[in-house]
Amino acid sequence: MKKGSIKGLIPLIVFLLIFAGTGIITGKFENMPLLVAFIITSAIALAMNKEGEKLSLSEKVDMFAKGGGDPTLILMVLIFILAGAFYSVADAMGAVSSTVNLGLSILPANMLLPGLFIVGCVLSFAMGTSMGTVSALTPIAVGIASNTNISMPLICGVVIGGAMFGDNLSFISDTTIAATRTQEVEMRDKFKVNILIVLPAVIINLIVLFFMNVKVTGLETFEYNLVNIIPYIVIIAFALMGLNVFATLGLGILVGCIIGLIHGDFTVLEMFEVLQRGMGWMEDIAIIAIVVGGVVALMNHYGGIDYLIYKLTSKVKTKKGAEFSMAALVSLIDVATTNNTISIITAGPIARDISDQFEIDRRRTAGLLDIFSSGFQGLIPYGGQLLVAGGLAQISPGAITPYSWYPMLIIVMGIIAIITGIPKLKEVKK
Repeated sequence: MKKGSIKGLIPLIVFLLIFAGTGIITGKFENMPLLVAFIITSAIALAMNKEGEKLSLSEKVDMFAKGGGDPTLILMVLIFILAGAFYSVADAMGAVSSTVNLGLSILPANMLLPGLFIVGCVLSFAMGTSMGTVSALTPIAVGIASNTNISMPLICGVVIGGAMFGDNLSFISDTTIAATRTQEVEMRDKFKVNILIVLPAVIINLIVLFFMNVKVTGLETFEYNLVNIIPYIVIIAFALMGLNVFATLGLGILVGCIIGLIHGDFTVLEMFEVLQRGMGWMEDIAIIAIVVGGVVALMNHYGGIDYLIYKLTSKVKTKKGAEFSMAALVSLIDVATTNNTISIITAGPIARDISDQFEIDRRRTAGLLDIFSSGFQGLIPYGGQLLVAGGLAQISPGAITPYSWYPMLIIVMGIIAIITGIPKLKEVKK
């Protein structure tokens, strides 16, 4: 096993000190712009060298560029841009206001937040992608916040919670596929472990959201046009059918543009301006994602990821200690790479060996890997989910983290599961 080097974690440590330090000192995490923090972190990473090696700046920049140009990251950037365009069109042609007003007319005030969370859970479970869920529901959440006394960070936190539910549990989620393949277990078995652990988190989250004091502003009756809601119906319907997220967002944008033109909400030229406006909202977020990819590539080259793996697995002696080490390993890799699927793929083979050594059921291992990686993915302000939610809501992603209650709860439930050994699994014949 490669020992790696703690020096490889210096960029991550610098970022956390800058971002968290500013938030603690000022009392607001949004006071430190994420892009500025990561540009400083990038400079530190580019100035470093691996022990016994001296690369030129050009070579390190090339490595940085390859990391930032990773296919997964570029796909994420395209999702950001399309999500921004869809939200802008939906807002301009009245989809947001009509959807929100319909919800305010049907649901009691104290059911708005639980209802949004449940919709997020169902949608993300069906889609298997938290990014698509956040892109579809955040515009609706923003509209609800503007018509109620619900704070924008809180309602975005509710959306993130619903999105991470499906990211963790869906049979077609990348994390589920990664966790089950690396542990060589069936998806249904991993699902049974996961649902037993996270169900209390779902119930607690719903209860807390139900008792939130929500007041609706404005008139007691709300005007809406059912035709204007069609873009959201298109997005959700095609997502549930399993259509590619790009095609889903593209069709949503197309339908929104057609309805807006027919209703006279904008002309053809104004429509292009609306699309450009939405894409512009997501520019900072897209750049941050690319810069993060570059920093992670350099950290990996400097041995930071290998160091985490070695330190967390070299002194394990008990079954509970082994489970905690696996949970910590996948969590820290997720924090370092901002990708819960990659963190499971990286930690999975090591976790499988640890499971066999300490006679831990691999079904349990798969469930724990997915729970902890998804939990932390829903909390890191520089992860894709919080970046797109913050971009669409026009707030700092760091402001959402304190309100991402469901991801916090599943981490707590995961810890309780390790301590208590619950759920108890029946042995299966090998």
